[in-house]
Amino acid sequence: MNGLARKVLGYVGASVALLAGWWLIALWVNSPALPGPWIAFVTFFEQWPIIWPHILISAARVLAAMAIGTALAVPLGLMLGRSPRADAIAAPIIFLTYPIPKVVFLPVLLVLFGLGNLPKVALIALIVFFQILVTARDAAKAVPEASILSVRSLGASRFDIYRHVIIPASLPDIFTALRIGTGTAIAVLFLAETIAGSDGIGYFIGDAWGRIDYPAMFAGIIGMALLGVVLYEALDALEVSLTRWRRTAK
Repeated sequence: MNGLARKVLGYVGASVALLAGWWLIALWVNSPALPGPWIAFVTFFEQWPIIWPHILISAARVLAAMAIGTALAVPLGLMLGRSPRADAIAAPIIFLTYPIPKVVFLPVLLVLFGLGNLPKVALIALIVFFQILVTARDAAKAVPEASILSVRSLGASRFDIYRHVIIPASLPDIFTALRIGTGTAIAVLFLAETIAGSDGIGYFIGDAWGRIDYPAMFAGIIGMALLGVVLYEALDALEVSLTRWRRTAK
């Protein structure tokens, strides 16, 4: 059985287990607030023409935020990991600001940037930035000095060391941080779109919730779960493509 077949089989098995659990809990609760999976999926397919534009808007926001956060955090984290002097200055600032829940800045971002896409993208980018910054810094710091010295002895420049040693060694940890950040980003996006939004899958769920339309609410939750799976699998495929040496080494 190849990797794709194993992955599909895994998703099928997990879906069956989740749907069975959902169905049993719905029977036990017996409340309109928790419809069974059949009602939710029927509603999902009925409202698909309404749901998918919201999913696309949310996906665009998450992708833009993750791209911005990654582009800023990776170079800075790698530099801090390999520069003790710069790290001594920046580390206290990072340690003081990293534990602060970034979602508390949403009101400030709404005041600064309005109710459009910008505050939502900025909030997610801020969260992803810190997660990747800390991971990239620690990964770069953990690169063995022997690996760097062996490349330097061959005449490698600082750029060559980053390109051939530090970046490849740090990539797996950075992708792990990105995968963790994906779940956080979608959770925060739901909050931002519910509080201050007129579109996006978070707004769709919040709007259905406000109308006490629970089947539509769960249809939106299914859409959000699909968004998460697609983003997660895209990151997985990108990691496989950019870290081929790991498969070769196994």
